[in-house]
Amino acid sequence: MDELDREILSILRRDARKPYTEIAEEVGTSEGTVRNRVERMTDEGVIERFTVATRTGNVKAMIELDVAVDVNTSDLGEDVADWEQVDFVWQVSGEEDIVLVVDAADTQSVNQLISKARELEEVVNTKTRLILDEKLG
Repeated sequence: MDELDREILSILRRDARKPYTEIAEEVGTSEGTVRNRVERMTDEGVIERFTVATRTGNVKAMIELDVAVDVNTSDLGEDVADWEQVDFVWQVSGEEDIVLVVDAADTQSVNQLISKARELEEVVNTKTRLILDEKLG
């Protein structure tokens, strides 16, 4: 990956639907170059997916999971990623092992997800943080 790839990725992080022609103009290259690079980065797994960020009025939160030491966090992460209101699953270092970023209709729905996580035998403890504001970086 070179600097041009990084510039393209930076633009796509802010707006994954931005036309390649506009990206090309912004970075000073051709539309074909942008298209080819995005396809290559997708094929290589640098770009995992294109997603939508929403402002629905929903409650967004991070539910942090501390799991038992003998638990395969990759497997557990894949399982909880299938939960309906989970947007992201991060394996992290520190006190907690897994962070779920959720987008729920209300605090009751967040609480139901916390309860669901606590019912998992692999989960030792949870911590929850409501996301009060969000800015694109």
